[in-house]
Amino acid sequence: MPREFSRSQRMAEQIRRDLAEIVRDELKDPRMGFLSFSAVKLSRDLGNAIIYCSVMEEDKQEETLATLNRATGFLRSKLASRMRSRTVPVLKFINDESMTRGAAMETLIRKAINQDESKSVDEESKDADPDSNNENQKS
Repeated sequence: MPREFSRSQRMAEQIRRDLAEIVRDELKDPRMGFLSFSAVKLSRDLGNAIIYCSVMEEDKQEETLATLNRATGFLRSKLASRMRSRTVPVLKFINDESMTRGAAMETLIRKAINQDESKSVDEESKDADPDSNNENQKS
């Protein structure tokens, strides 16, 4: 029976869950903003991990990522005690902009829908007003 997920996918998900718990419970730094870990990408040799973070407070975004990148030694040691792996990957934290891009795309879509609706309402009002058609024909 084949495995559903590869070792790197299972390990990435375990790292994401463990990091969330460690940051929530053990990383006590006032410079940290409210964040969530959206994805972890591991290299093929499982030696490097890129962790995508979404920081909810935009004014603390850069400071939070810098704090996380400075705390990689602490985080790796905590991960090592939780994981059943011979090695723990080198961690690198990156801002995940998919949330902001998604919100911007949603705004553009809503704007386009509203413009389409206003155009269809204008066309319907022209078709419903017979006097405006008669005046256009006389000129």
